[in-house]
Amino acid sequence: MSAILRDLKPVIRLFITERRRMLFVGAGLAAVTVLAGVALLGLSGWFITATALAGLTATTAMAFDVFAPAAGIRFLALLRTGARYGERLTTHDATLSVLAALRERLFRGWAGPRAARALALRPAKLLFRLTADIDALDGLYLRVLVPVGAMVAAAIGTAVATGFIAPWLGVSVGVWLLAAGLGIPLVAARMAYRPARRRAQAVEMLRAGAIDLVAGQTELVMVGRLNAQRDHLAAIDSRLTAADDRLNRIEAGVTVGYGLASALALAGMLLAVAALAEAGTIGAPVAALGILIVLAAVEPFGALRRGALEFGRTLLAARRLAPRLLRQAAPVEPAAARQGLAVQLIGVDARHEGAARATLRDIDLIVARGERVAIVGASGAGKSTLLALLSGELLPERGEAVAVPTTLMTQRTELFQDSLRDNLRLAAPAAPDGELMRVLDAAGLGVDVAALPQGLDTPLGEGGLGLSGGQSRRLALARLFLRDTPLWLLDEPTEGLDGATARDVLIRLGREAGERALVIATHIRREAEVADRVIVMEQGQIVAVMHRGEPDFDAVLAALRPD
Repeated sequence: MSAILRDLKPVIRLFITERRRMLFVGAGLAAVTVLAGVALLGLSGWFITATALAGLTATTAMAFDVFAPAAGIRFLALLRTGARYGERLTTHDATLSVLAALRERLFRGWAGPRAARALALRPAKLLFRLTADIDALDGLYLRVLVPVGAMVAAAIGTAVATGFIAPWLGVSVGVWLLAAGLGIPLVAARMAYRPARRRAQAVEMLRAGAIDLVAGQTELVMVGRLNAQRDHLAAIDSRLTAADDRLNRIEAGVTVGYGLASALALAGMLLAVAALAEAGTIGAPVAALGILIVLAAVEPFGALRRGALEFGRTLLAARRLAPRLLRQAAPVEPAAARQGLAVQLIGVDARHEGAARATLRDIDLIVARGERVAIVGASGAGKSTLLALLSGELLPERGEAVAVPTTLMTQRTELFQDSLRDNLRLAAPAAPDGELMRVLDAAGLGVDVAALPQGLDTPLGEGGLGLSGGQSRRLALARLFLRDTPLWLLDEPTEGLDGATARDVLIRLGREAGERALVIATHIRREAEVADRVIVMEQGQIVAVMHRGEPDFDAVLAALRPD
């Protein structure tokens, strides 16, 4: 139990931090709703029984005051309705606001250093965390904390009310309601913990597998693995079905348990008030009141059923998300470079998370503002890792790393299923259409976009479907042009383009860069030709540096892959 509370505490703290007042108001209104319902049913039963007895004689009928209890019934009915509406409005508004804030916090957590590499390995995991896991946390408040609070309020209120009938009766009713109301959900949550976890894991695996099947069906057919992938998904679906079946059985058991608890409570209350009435301690109206408030007090039990069944999933989501949600370190701001410098690395070592040894070792590098540097080397030499270090995606393990603000253009063009405008505005959310068209013109794509019927509103398919390879790269280039930073980092910017298109892209890039410093990781001759200096890397180390005009500079270019 202590481990569960420890895991839930960070998430509960985040909930309270985001919308403390609204969350407490919603829980309070839920308690008022339940208490008003208990009082309404009890008062109505008392009133009906009392009026029936008062009507037996003319004297009691004339003396009986019907106005006060009738007014109380109307008041409680209105209070219950208003509190219910306010509770639903408040709790759902607060929960949705908190989930939106948590989703943003989680997204920012994934935007930190080293996150991009982890996400590149398992992008489906990020999708599941941002959607299903965050959504699962709403059950912590709406289906666990609020119903528990309402049930406890109903149990205490009923115990106090029946305590006025007889103190021992109030204690007995309160203990039974708390024991049954909390005991049954606790047992159900314990039984459902493993099936709920299995179900959540199966749903995640099924979603990721389905995405892989659709996205990679051509490759799967080519290597003869389509049927194997299909069988794998079928096996996961079978595990999901088994988990659902187990949860349904537990839910049926909870329903039976609550039914028995309610029946025993009513039977016990009936026997107790019958004994008190026979002894002359209470009358029939009070006996009816006692029976009916116990009946109403059992109603909140049902709201805990779903929360108990989903508690395993909620706890799993909390354990997955809490470390990332709480990891809100201040943004990594590169130290200010010396006057005239864009990059200064002194004795830097760096490694990717989980790597056995340093990926970069003893790196010394200085790049002046406005300088253009090409980094060359075989695949795996550390070129992209060096760019990740300069961009802040990878943190140094040793040494001094200083850089001005940077913008990184990755080797792979990342385009999303959205409009051209929104794909561009990832770089500058407030950029007006005029600025968007300017950078499109600068990238050589303005004429193509202007000819489209929907212009900037033209929708793209997944991965930029609808654009050619050259157009996709130009769109990425236009997005780079929106970033006004003094250092641009380019990872093989023309890879996959034909020679003519690639040279046009490089010319436009050089024109738009102006006085900015450029660092280009490449193994293609045409990209290195724009550099003032070439840096050769091998096995994570800088092994040679050549400047334009030196014989070795031309020799290195000649060894690179031609167009």
